[in-house]
Amino acid sequence: MTKSATIFAPSTEPLTLAVLVLPHASILAVASTLDPMRAANRHLGAQAYRWRVLSPDGASVPLTCGIELPSGGTLEQATGADALMVIAGFKQAEVATRSLIAALRRVAPRFRALGAIDGGPWVLARAGLLDGHRATTHWEDFEDLATSHPEIDVRPDRYVIDRNRFTAGGAAPAADMMLHLIARRHGAPLARQVASSFITSPRDAAEPQITNRPTRRLDPRLAAAITRMETRIDSPEPVAKTARMLGLSTRRLESLFRNGLGQSPAAYALSLRLATARRMITDTHHPMAEIALRTGFSAQSSLSRAFSREFGHPPSNLRKSP
Repeated sequence: MTKSATIFAPSTEPLTLAVLVLPHASILAVASTLDPMRAANRHLGAQAYRWRVLSPDGASVPLTCGIELPSGGTLEQATGADALMVIAGFKQAEVATRSLIAALRRVAPRFRALGAIDGGPWVLARAGLLDGHRATTHWEDFEDLATSHPEIDVRPDRYVIDRNRFTAGGAAPAADMMLHLIARRHGAPLARQVASSFITSPRDAAEPQITNRPTRRLDPRLAAAITRMETRIDSPEPVAKTARMLGLSTRRLESLFRNGLGQSPAAYALSLRLATARRMITDTHHPMAEIALRTGFSAQSSLSRAFSREFGHPPSNLRKSP
């Protein structure tokens, strides 16, 4: 039987994934990728989904929680798999070494599809493997990824599937994407069974990535406003303009935010920008002045004042040697 051009299509053939996990990845991102497949196999009573965990050097991978994840080999040993998935987290500049990037470019043609989760899209981007594709990453990295790699169409979605590339913005979106994979290959009823195993329900790919959301579903107008804020970290717009672009009055938008999130639109937008700045300070080597501009502050001093009010210390403290 001829295999489909995409892994996201009905199939009775087993699907095999090579899962490259980089140091400082989140155990939740790993579990959100692997456990839906395990549960699907249990419900099917067959090994419809197979995987092999890999690491850059073949050794166990230290995760952010302190647990070491056993590895089944190196990237070069990823043979016979249908797709390669890269799961990364913090310290991408440190763990995505030149040799790893070169290895990714070398082995990529072996696979029908390439995927990435959390910080993984950054790694594929550095290898040039997302060029000309739509992709997503964690919302804190939208602006940085789009600026550094203009050849990628960076979307604010929870996950993005574009031809033979698939990316998810973090652990929870990874679970959504895996449930979508199961639904496409084996039907929505199985995906619902798997979701029920984890007492959850899948969310749509195009839903925005939003921090500090309440568990209840947001008003669509509020979700749309938050999406605009997430994609304008470097150039925040006045609240009045956001309201106008959504066909709302400023007063109505203020009410939606206070009722839905308990804070004003301006305060919420500022919290997004400061969270992004904090991530850039700890996880990149960008100069502080550049981080200020990339997060919508007119000067480094403006960032420092806002950061100190939010976190109780200046941003420079995060880069001081212990």
